[in-house]
Amino acid sequence: MSDVTKTVQKWHASFKKGTDFDSWGQLVEAIDEYQIFVLLKCIFQKTLGKFATCLEMRSAALQCTQSQEEFKLEDLKKLEPIIKNILTYNKDFPFDVQPVPLRKILAPGEEENLELEEELDAATGAGSTPSFPSRVPGTLLPRLPSEPGMTLLTLTIEKIGLKDAGQCIDPYITVSVKDLNGIDLNPVQDTAVATRKEDTYIHFSVDVEIQKHLEKLPKGAAIFFEFKHYKPKKRFTSTKCFAFMEMDEIRPGPIVIELYKKPTDFKRKKLNLLTKKPLYLHLNQTLHKD
Repeated sequence: MSDVTKTVQKWHASFKKGTDFDSWGQLVEAIDEYQIFVLLKCIFQKTLGKFATCLEMRSAALQCTQSQEEFKLEDLKKLEPIIKNILTYNKDFPFDVQPVPLRKILAPGEEENLELEEELDAATGAGSTPSFPSRVPGTLLPRLPSEPGMTLLTLTIEKIGLKDAGQCIDPYITVSVKDLNGIDLNPVQDTAVATRKEDTYIHFSVDVEIQKHLEKLPKGAAIFFEFKHYKPKKRFTSTKCFAFMEMDEIRPGPIVIELYKKPTDFKRKKLNLLTKKPLYLHLNQTLHKD
């Protein structure tokens, strides 16, 4: 058996594992398998790129617990003959999708420099032609197992208010839990791309499960929400603003929190409000305790 045949068989086995996990309700494992193909998409950019787009769409559907599935498992299984015969497949792709181009996510310093260049381009009429890629997947995780006497927190991100909400391309929110020194206490999670914009609001309606029991979080910890969107001219994902919630704000029910200007200050020492207008991040908190 040739090395190429062995490789294709491994890809096919990985795809089959992903759809099996998906059908069994093991969402984290399914997403892990699907993301393997997202990394491979640059190898066979046209066919495998479209294949990766479908996997991203399915991953996003699995992570949007309160929305209708936009790409169903039954549809995904129709792609099995493609991955099984990827080197010889020459038929039309069964779904009308486009390969998602690779995106660059920049550190705050790099981001500021590129945005300055973008402003100069706008002033001089320079710059590249905008392109509008498809959605990016989220990385939301399931709720932890319960423990006696311990409390888990589910945060429902309802919506965010922004004066230019309608102009944000592929917006999503990165959620992290930091200590007073800005060190991660939990895995960082990204929501899927928001599906609805209305006036000055971008609606998410997605649940984020905090990956540590509240009793185990240190004093001074905070939950951060970074609002990000895609900049087509420079082809990078930018942080537009951020918000945070401290431990004494955790209580069941709705809460609105203020938005701050970037760069994100995880140490909470230099905070500047994004706007004086009544625009906030709207959340709902659910506590789970055995």
